Amino acid sequence: MIIKRLSILFLILLGFFATDIYSQTCKVMTARMANGGPVYTEVFEYDYVDVKPEFPGGGKSLINFVNSNRNYPALAYQMGIEGRVTCAFVVNPDGKISNIQLLRGVEPSLNQEAIRIISLMPQWKPGKINDTPVPVRVVCCIPFRK
Repeated sequence: MIIKRLSILFLILLGFFATDIYSQTCKVMTARMANGGPVYTEVFEYDYVDVKPEFPGGGKSLINFVNSNRNYPALAYQMGIEGRVTCAFVVNPDGKISNIQLLRGVEPSLNQEAIRIISLMPQWKPGKINDTPVPVRVVCCIPFRK
């Protein structure tokens, strides 16, 4: 009876730790097959790597980059449309940006501008696990204020 209870406890704990391991990664669509089906790649989440990806020069440089490259769409500006466009992208092991996705948009022209800004970003310092560069999914907000 005791061995059976220990076995059940072991399986429960194993299940708990196994789900914790898989919660460190997510799947990102990276391509389409010839038949149109998606191809997914497993990447690490930003909060689960030893060394997080970093924009060259750090956070202040990222803000300066966004501010100097942001072109507020004229019609959206005239209409007083404001907000934060939330995007996700992958910083690859070589530091290049790929797989830009819109997570939460504001208005189509602002959404396109946020994606354009992210696509212009230079190579980042890649995220690492055990000193090995790995692909990492990063979430970033691009603000639009009058």
